[in-house]
Amino acid sequence: MSSSQQTAWSKGWGVALLLLVILLVDQLLKVWVKTHMNLHESFEIASWFKITFIENNGMAFGMEIGSKVFLTLFRVVAVGALGYYIWLQLRQQARKGYIVLLTMIMAGAVGNLIDCLLYGQIFTESTPWSVAELVPFGDGYAPMLMGRVVDMFYFPLIESTWPEWMPFVGGENFVFFSPVFNFADACVSVGIIALFIFYRKELSTITFKREQAEPTEQQEETAAQE
Repeated sequence: MSSSQQTAWSKGWGVALLLLVILLVDQLLKVWVKTHMNLHESFEIASWFKITFIENNGMAFGMEIGSKVFLTLFRVVAVGALGYYIWLQLRQQARKGYIVLLTMIMAGAVGNLIDCLLYGQIFTESTPWSVAELVPFGDGYAPMLMGRVVDMFYFPLIESTWPEWMPFVGGENFVFFSPVFNFADACVSVGIIALFIFYRKELSTITFKREQAEPTEQQEETAAQE
């Protein structure tokens, strides 16, 4: 990476652009689904890939943990902390790949946070019989912090039936990878998995304290000349 690219990245332009692109893709997908599909409506792209519209009150992949308000406030705090940590890594000139993955995670969190904060304020209720519509701010289906997250990606990779002889579940249908998720969830999941695979060293030394970056060779030569 050239010095000009490094300078632009270290100033945060790379992070800002990546964040903007992820949020744009995520929100365009969600708004299209929200305004074109009934709740629980589904159409098939391939036998193993469907667009299925659901909404959830909780965490990624439809999990629900704790109260809705607590989850939304937790997201706000987590996004703020992660944004500050990314800023520190930029100042310390951390590896670009590490910052990219952190930005993906933050962008995914912000994407779902937008749903929680705004969708209840600007959309009517989605139902199995009607498509949601945009309304003036405040006239939506839920109070601030209580909006539901829009999910749409469904990958039923394997659909089969449990053998009859199996206790409790014999004869019942099962689907391998049944969660329905969105683009923001995918960014968070890919970012976290890649961090643990490729950046374990950085994860083991996480700190929110600002550290003085080591001087570059050019800085050392300048100091010696002075």
